[in-house]
Amino acid sequence: MNIAVLGLGAMGLPMATWLAQTFSVTAFDIADARVQLAANAGITCRPSARDAVDGADIVLVAVRNQAQLEELLYGAAGIVPALRRGAAIILTSTVGIQAVEAVAARLTDDGIGLADAPVSGGPARAGKGDLLVTVGAYPAVYEHCRPVLEAMASNLVWVGETPGKGQSMKTVNQLLCGVHIAAAAEALALAGELGLDQTKALEALMSGAAASFMLGDRGPRAIQAYDGEAAEVKSRLDIFVKDMGIVTSAAKGVGMPVPVAAAAEQLYLQGLANGQGAMDDSSVITLVTPKKG
Repeated sequence: MNIAVLGLGAMGLPMATWLAQTFSVTAFDIADARVQLAANAGITCRPSARDAVDGADIVLVAVRNQAQLEELLYGAAGIVPALRRGAAIILTSTVGIQAVEAVAARLTDDGIGLADAPVSGGPARAGKGDLLVTVGAYPAVYEHCRPVLEAMASNLVWVGETPGKGQSMKTVNQLLCGVHIAAAAEALALAGELGLDQTKALEALMSGAAASFMLGDRGPRAIQAYDGEAAEVKSRLDIFVKDMGIVTSAAKGVGMPVPVAAAAEQLYLQGLANGQGAMDDSSVITLVTPKKG
């Protein structure tokens, strides 16, 4: 099975590296530095997205947002004309329910399948095939993509038989993730303002009922940001501006209030306005700390 990976960012590169151990993988990214990292990992890279998908059975797409997805597929240098009928796209990005439904309809008309398969777990787990992958796909497309999906995931959940259901599940997931990061920031900031050793506080919290993945993962970097250090960027703050926007828009679409998610969204928007969009999302701790904000 020939796989093309388009988008070698924080998630795309480790996914490509992992899949290359089992499948024939070609790859492309618009950033030369990311292409070089992929080449250093032994992945065959092509000079354009169209070149990368030549002969591909499955195209794994890891883009940032809806605009990038539509440009990649149907832009001036879009890949759809270069794909053979019967090929399938695995979309691993979080771009929104309606965006995926619209793209899936166009792809179906072009004879291309779409597995709506947003991933969760972070770069380290992506590089070990240890992701949560929630999939919305027609049964035939799901079966076609299943070997690749199973290789990517330690937990593969087929949540619906139509594209868009994967995005729906990821929207629910991101509601919790976004709220948990914001809550972790508030808790660790309060610990600092109360004169506690934040590292010890984090250790204590992770051993009790307040523990969460986001607290344990973001906590050490949030403490660095609280202390004025530049924490390693593992998940950009502006990604959660996008994702929480998807969450609140989806909730409005079904007439449901999400006051906690909306409050978290405002915190990420404040960080974006504060020039922190390219910083790690744990840096939101500085926005709720009187002496740091």
